[in-house]
Amino acid sequence: MSVHEISQAAPAPAPRRTRPRRENAGRRPPVSSVRRQSRAGRAASFAALTAGSVVFAYPFLWMIATSLRTRQGVASGGVSLWPVQWAFGNYAQGLGSFPFWRYLGNSLLTTLIPVAGTVLVSSLAGFAFARIPARGRGVLFAVVLGTMLLPAEITIVPQFVLFRELGMVNTLYPLILPYVFGSPFFIFLFRQFYLRLPGALTDAAIIDGAGWLRTWWSIYLPLSKPILIASAVLQFMASWNNFLAPAIYISNDRLKTLPLALAGFTSVNGTDMPLLLATTIVVVLPCVVIFFAAQRHIIGGISFTGTK
Repeated sequence: MSVHEISQAAPAPAPRRTRPRRENAGRRPPVSSVRRQSRAGRAASFAALTAGSVVFAYPFLWMIATSLRTRQGVASGGVSLWPVQWAFGNYAQGLGSFPFWRYLGNSLLTTLIPVAGTVLVSSLAGFAFARIPARGRGVLFAVVLGTMLLPAEITIVPQFVLFRELGMVNTLYPLILPYVFGSPFFIFLFRQFYLRLPGALTDAAIIDGAGWLRTWWSIYLPLSKPILIASAVLQFMASWNNFLAPAIYISNDRLKTLPLALAGFTSVNGTDMPLLLATTIVVVLPCVVIFFAAQRHIIGGISFTGTK
């Protein structure tokens, strides 16, 4: 059989099947639709955050509205945020009903000194744990963190016995001294913050002849502005709103702080709700103003310590 006959006898190959092309295959959605979707997502997120903010802010707004009402307006106002009868004199009357400025001085004294002591000592201890090579440094740091597991209620009785033996009960020392030696939580924050800084800073300072204390004071402390502000604000709010310690150690009326004096406000003025809420707003206002003013530094400092 010839080659021509073999080629004619062989079956012809089946035609290849081709899939029909889809017109929109591989095409991306238009930019306008993507923008509309992103705008819709941002609008939904903004609406959800606004609704959540209103829920959390409503009690504080109601407290402000009630502080501007009369006694009759409190009964008739209900849950409304707009006072029917305005009474701006509630603030002056409430602050004048007890020695506000004396209590304010005590609160400032028992707040600013612990803030300065806690921030400086915690920064120094955090620098030591982060940069000074020492034998047993990790074990000692674990012991410091272990003290955070102890509830504050456990140490109340031993601290009270200690300050009683030292003759410091009914003074402001028990409200100041426990906070001027640092805080385990802030020591942890400063250590994590300093570990994020390049170690070449320490090497350069040592080569230039600086000691560990000079290295911390001149190099690391100026670079830790975010965590310094965050620690100072958190400690300020904790000391300013501290009620348990003054209630345990202070019985002299001249040494009371604002939270302790505010607790006895109703016994002096009865259940005058507008005066009570007006005085409460004045006491709470410094914490609110300082927190919103330093909110960016607080978030930036704490988030920086958590990154690797």
